[in-house]
Amino acid sequence: MFQNILLDVTDTHALITINRPEVRNALNAATLGEIEQALELCERNPAVNVIVFKGAGDKSFAAGADIGQLRERKMLDALVPGMQGTYKKIENCSKATIAAINGFALGGGCELALACDLRVAAESAKIGLPELNLGIIPGAGGTQRLSRIVGKGIALDMILTGRIISGMEAERIGLVSEAVPAEKLDYLVEQKAKAIHAKGPLAVKLAKLVVNRGYDVDLDTALLIEKMAQTIAFGTEDKVEGTAAFIEKRTPQFKSQ
Repeated sequence: MFQNILLDVTDTHALITINRPEVRNALNAATLGEIEQALELCERNPAVNVIVFKGAGDKSFAAGADIGQLRERKMLDALVPGMQGTYKKIENCSKATIAAINGFALGGGCELALACDLRVAAESAKIGLPELNLGIIPGAGGTQRLSRIVGKGIALDMILTGRIISGMEAERIGLVSEAVPAEKLDYLVEQKAKAIHAKGPLAVKLAKLVVNRGYDVDLDTALLIEKMAQTIAFGTEDKVEGTAAFIEKRTPQFKSQ
């Protein structure tokens, strides 16, 4: 079904692997299209609560856009949704998303990670937005998401200088939540996916919505969004099951209802 990615569904998560190791998992138009298809399949699968993104091999998560294709793009081509549109779909996905940064995450690869809910990395990973070296700017959400995650000053430093940072540095500045030795990355991802998978699926969706929609509005509006989401959660069967399971000291059996 796919030529440029792999899609595997396990007991705890769906794994979307960018499978172009011969070009450091560069993101061409076909690959972005397949990522969107895989995302849609995961959205429709009730067994999937968590989606993990990873790069094939041990050298690259995604080394950015396909420069050959980028070179041919004209001015008005920048107005099509393109990579920015794909990443917006990832950000708005109802399932929790994790970027497992196992190597180079540059340009569009870094922006893919920024669109995910959680980011974890190998300590040796190389992360950055070097687009200014090509005479362009990060155009798939990098200028906006990076500054919101690490702050305006650090974001400008990384973007304007094109500085590439390690996974360890990314953890220090809050770009990733954890950085571990490369051989422990898969285990860390599995543990995080397992922890999220055990939660109420509807609660996960509502929590994502509240954080994302409340982040850029005033506090009173954000608290109202939170209150409305909690009102919905209180009316679900999952809330009844979750509280009953806690009282009865058993594992809850959530049904997304």
